Amino acid sequence: MNKASDEQLEGTFVNSTANPILRMLTQRIMLGILSLLIVSFLIFSAVSLLPGDFATQILGGSATPETLAALREQLGLDLPWYQRYVVWLGNVSTGDFGQSFSSRPVTQIIGSRLLNTFYLAGLTALFAVPLAIGLGILAALYRNRTVDRLLSTASLASISLPDFFIAYILMLTFAIELHWLPTISNIRPTMDTGEQLMRMVLPALTLTLVILAYIMRNTRAAIVGVMSRPYIEMAELKGESPARVVIRHALPNAIGPIANVVALSLAYLIAGVVVTEVVFAYPGIGQTIVDAVRNRDIPVIQACTLIFSVTYILLNLIADVISIISNPRLLHPSGK
Repeated sequence: MNKASDEQLEGTFVNSTANPILRMLTQRIMLGILSLLIVSFLIFSAVSLLPGDFATQILGGSATPETLAALREQLGLDLPWYQRYVVWLGNVSTGDFGQSFSSRPVTQIIGSRLLNTFYLAGLTALFAVPLAIGLGILAALYRNRTVDRLLSTASLASISLPDFFIAYILMLTFAIELHWLPTISNIRPTMDTGEQLMRMVLPALTLTLVILAYIMRNTRAAIVGVMSRPYIEMAELKGESPARVVIRHALPNAIGPIANVVALSLAYLIAGVVVTEVVFAYPGIGQTIVDAVRNRDIPVIQACTLIFSVTYILLNLIADVISIISNPRLLHPSGK
């Protein structure tokens, strides 16, 4: 009888924990889909309402009215923008981004470039995120001491410098003065892995310095924010070492804010690499969208912007899930 009661209680506890998590996941996914629909509408509307005639841009000012009308019909530009949005959204939902104005499939144009951007972002995150969290823990452990002040000053200086300035400083130092690294990061599939990694060092280092300061400062702030809690004081009174108090007690309770800033930084690595890729001529999605804007290739612009939005929403969804799971109190309404 007691065994059956224990099993019943255990099942009730599992269900009471799993159901709020499942409900929270469903709510976050639905909100993400709604946000994506709104963003896709804004993207399509903004691009479609740009001034100028795209058919004239492609054919030139000497084209005849009949030729311009035929091209507009071929590209679907003769339809109202809201009808084109419905058609575009239906195609995108099936994975079809359409044809670019250069008569090539959009997926063919952005496919390899997108993989290159993920490659660069993954390489950067592999080193930047653990290093930034480690430095943030170190700064919190030695807060208000020399180590903390040095790290805070260095991170503030890094935040104050724009991306392109950091990129050019690194290029001037390591490529031009020291001749250690190449200035151009034009990787190709025919290169071996070692050569690709060598050419990616400078853009990866630039992105690392850009996101390192944000993650480190927010990690420190999140840990310091929980250091005044009663359980931290109790752990200190029990004689635990400062390192053990920070890592075992403070860090697990600061995972939520840290996860949010890491997600935002990773989203920046995907959507904010335009400047870095252009500076180093890296063949990624950032360089592709710059070329598309220069050529006024609307389908490519829309596809790239939508990919950036999906990445941002997905990473924020993951951060929300981690934050709520790490703090079970958020699964239940207050007062219950």
